[in-house]
Amino acid sequence: MEVTIYTDGACSGNPGPGGWGAILKYGDAEKEISGGEESTTNNRMELLAAISALEMLRRPCSVALYSDSRYLVDSVEKGWLLSWEKNGFVRKSKEVPNTDLWKRLLVQLRTHTVRFVWVKGHAENPYNNRCDEMAVREWKRIKGEG
Repeated sequence: MEVTIYTDGACSGNPGPGGWGAILKYGDAEKEISGGEESTTNNRMELLAAISALEMLRRPCSVALYSDSRYLVDSVEKGWLLSWEKNGFVRKSKEVPNTDLWKRLLVQLRTHTVRFVWVKGHAENPYNNRCDEMAVREWKRIKGEG
């Protein structure tokens, strides 16, 4: 089963209210999900978008996950995440930021076969743009502007 996932996160202030959006595609079926938090960072929202989408899958899948977050894509694809795990999520005598979310992501990466693909944000990808709209809508809702 091949699933395509698009994700994005947004934050108003860093930290501040934030939101995330994701689109899951399987064949002709599409599902949109989104959420947010009152006090968060953009990086946390980027991670939470990917984690939340992967957690929606009911059985092990092959996944192509598209994100405009270099933080997310490079951490996985360049092997940094596995290195952090091996070192107890400590880097340069400090805890790796967002360890709680990285651990949740590792559970999903051990359940599914995931290939991360970086896409340029706010460009020509309509799915990434839609995820951005959902993420912004969520932080505006939390901030009281939506």
